[in-house]
Amino acid sequence: MTVPASESGIHKRVVLAEADIDRALTRIAHEILEANKGSRDLVLLGIPRRGFPLAQRLAQKISAVDPSVDPDLITGQLDVTMYRDDLRRHPTRSPLATQLPPSGIDDKVVVLVDDVLYSGRTIRAGLDALADLGRPRAVRLAVLVDRGHRELPIRADHVGKNLPTSSQERVRVHLAEIDLIGGSPVDEVVIEDRA
Repeated sequence: MTVPASESGIHKRVVLAEADIDRALTRIAHEILEANKGSRDLVLLGIPRRGFPLAQRLAQKISAVDPSVDPDLITGQLDVTMYRDDLRRHPTRSPLATQLPPSGIDDKVVVLVDDVLYSGRTIRAGLDALADLGRPRAVRLAVLVDRGHRELPIRADHVGKNLPTSSQERVRVHLAEIDLIGGSPVDEVVIEDRA
């Protein structure tokens, strides 16, 4: 669905609606369980802001398949703000608390969860942060959108949607847990470009 250009001259195109996001997360949850051969030793760490609610949703879906899983015990948040290599060039947001599951990450299969994979720099920062927190047995990456344009040799193991874009376009992920549009929570992925 294409949204008419606003007064600022930005065209917005919805590429994933709420149902599409839900289907993609269901598929990713099944892929994670298959790759891990079950839920044993699995930890989902979401990268703020939108990676954390995505990790929580994935944990819920994994729990629906394997009722022995307590979603709260396998989910955490990994803030990478202070590990970024672009701190001097870009204003930073305030760091959020890193919250690990009670079992920690040592000898676990850690799945980093983020909304959009672009240059790979956020994920590199996540790997550096993980190294300071413990020694996982394996680290995997799950993203809702892979838009290409990598600057580092990083590839997602689980992708909701591959979305070829130009570097001038912006991919915006809106999640009901965080985003209000017109006063209502919304789940969607939008591509924005100048008219």
